[in-house]
Amino acid sequence: MSEELQQKLRDQLWEVANKLRGNMSASDFMYFTLGFIFYKYLSEKIEKHANDALVDDEVTFKELWAMEKGEDIEELQEVVKTECLENIGYFIEPSFLFSSVIESIKRKENILPMLERSLKRIEDSTLGQDSEEDFGGLFSDIDLASPKLGKTADDKNTLVSNVLLALDDIDFGVEASQEIDILGDAYEYMIS
Repeated sequence: MSEELQQKLRDQLWEVANKLRGNMSASDFMYFTLGFIFYKYLSEKIEKHANDALVDDEVTFKELWAMEKGEDIEELQEVVKTECLENIGYFIEPSFLFSSVIESIKRKENILPMLERSLKRIEDSTLGQDSEEDFGGLFSDIDLASPKLGKTADDKNTLVSNVLLALDDIDFGVEASQEIDILGDAYEYMIS
């Protein structure tokens, strides 16, 4: 099964490479794509962690943040945020998760401003935390204003949206991550 998952990952990365072919150099492509893969991984990891922390409250991470604000809700949100910062080292509100960006793409929205804020918020969430050094400049290779992504804002949005949709099929679930090192395999494949 591990070889099957690795081949699926390679096929998905090849699809992303085809979408970016001719727009940027291979090294630019590698760092750009790895940044988005890492963003997806961090999003899935925090969503799973927060959902696990909320099991007793019978609410999901996304549901909690969608609830009408009140003292109890805000207190529970703060508990979840603190839990995430202490245990995984960063925090992303549900509206800035990779899955939320994908939902915006499917609604045909311009995702570039949201995506830029999402990446910035991940780094900013670590300020003053033990993980700050690990996350500083984490997404600095992703320049969403780069002319390599297209001439117009619409061209850039379309290209980035297509890349994210292709990456959306990469499974970072518990089963997949136990069988192969997805981030490591993606990095090795792109170097080769």
